[in-house]
Amino acid sequence: MHETSIALEILKTSETVLAQHGGSRILRVKVAVGELSAVEPELLRYAWEAVTVGGPAEGSRLEVDFLPARQFCPTCGPVARAPGAWVPLCLSCGAPLLVEGGNELDLVQVEFEVDGEKP
Repeated sequence: MHETSIALEILKTSETVLAQHGGSRILRVKVAVGELSAVEPELLRYAWEAVTVGGPAEGSRLEVDFLPARQFCPTCGPVARAPGAWVPLCLSCGAPLLVEGGNELDLVQVEFEVDGEKP
């Protein structure tokens, strides 16, 4: 479960943000996770709960925006597909499909209190 090491890095970066702004407690962290990043959002949330115990982020909420990858045909354009279902060739013209996005793993926002005052 590599989500634990990812949660630790998110926590480390969030605590750096907290220290830079003189915050006292992390309330919420928002991350963007792409479909192709090999990160399971539910496992990441579970790992977050475990790694934040006893620190300034204990009890905080980890919000995960799951971003799907997009497939498109260079000739016909975007291809509709269900998440996790991949089609190698365009069903209309038979051209190899291209993939765009889905590799994101970004820290988007850290919300925190300063001396007991919520934002």
